Amino acid sequence: MSDVNNRGLPGQLIWLWLTTVVIVLDQITKHMVVARFSLYERLEVFPHFNLTLAYNTGAAFSFLADAGGWQRWFFTAIAVGASIMILVWLTRLKATEKMQGAALALILGGALGNFYDRLVLGHVVDFLDFYWGDYHFPAFNIADTAITIGAGLILLDMLLGARKPHD
Repeated sequence: MSDVNNRGLPGQLIWLWLTTVVIVLDQITKHMVVARFSLYERLEVFPHFNLTLAYNTGAAFSFLADAGGWQRWFFTAIAVGASIMILVWLTRLKATEKMQGAALALILGGALGNFYDRLVLGHVVDFLDFYWGDYHFPAFNIADTAITIGAGLILLDMLLGARKPHD
């Protein structure tokens, strides 16, 4: 059974504020870039970092980007399913599992940010472009960053949990 926190929410649903922050920051930054950049236009911000406008019809690293259109609905369905699973997971966490709660909230915010793009635009807006020499890491966005940080926190929590003595 899940714990109820001091606000009466089950598990770690208290972290949904972080999900909201991720979605809002993700959408605001995407709208700003779309309003100011032409497709593939680049602005060097720092050495090895540009802002650019790219559209991704696939998943991470443009996986299935050229699949013909069906992937839009496939990845939309995955985002819906993953979001439901994450919400259930959040409700089942114990009050002490705060790092997992924050991590899942970040992943949920990222999934929903990209879900919105796919559903409404038919593609995900990417704009963060890191490079070294002629090699450019695939462009990404705030939602992708939140998903990556969330996944890293889950791994960290697993590693730290393995080091704790068990009851």
